Amino acid sequence: MTADREQIARVVASVEPFDALEAEHRGAVLEWIGSGAELYRLVPPDRPPMHLVSYFVPFDEATGSLLLTDHRKSGLVLPPGGHCEAGELPWQTVRRECVEELGVRAAPLPWLGTGPLFVTVTATQGTAVRRHTDVSLWHVIDVARTDARLRLDPGEFDGGHWLSFDELLALPLDRLDPHMHRFARKLRARHGAVAPR
Repeated sequence: MTADREQIARVVASVEPFDALEAEHRGAVLEWIGSGAELYRLVPPDRPPMHLVSYFVPFDEATGSLLLTDHRKSGLVLPPGGHCEAGELPWQTVRRECVEELGVRAAPLPWLGTGPLFVTVTATQGTAVRRHTDVSLWHVIDVARTDARLRLDPGEFDGGHWLSFDELLALPLDRLDPHMHRFARKLRARHGAVAPR
């Protein structure tokens, strides 16, 4: 394996699964990385048909709220994020995309760091010709909802919503990434474990 591939495998292996499905997805991703298959999207939207994505979910610890966006292309309510470019490590994607999509620099949560919290394998929606599989590494970034520098890229998003965990979990899953509720439960559990009493 190349050094980049080995590093990505270590990043994925470091994710502690929240449930059986995440354990299954993490195992499938590690097998995929080890197979030597191309990891990066080379030709949008679907070549190769399986490729790396970095989500980054803005989290305001003071209010316990997360920022989700109205994603133009998919028509879904999603976290910001983007495809990893060739040779790019997942946190490098977060740093690049965060400035492009939110206008702020990506800052990791002190208790979570730059590694992903969650890993998923998801077949995208759309026509059969455009369908592909996203291997998504879900990062969490530290953003205050009052930060005046925060601006959503109008080319990518039609708006955004700061939501509490309960508000997010009340949204119908067909409007979200299919793993969004599981991610929210995992983040809420982890945050609850480190929050001051």
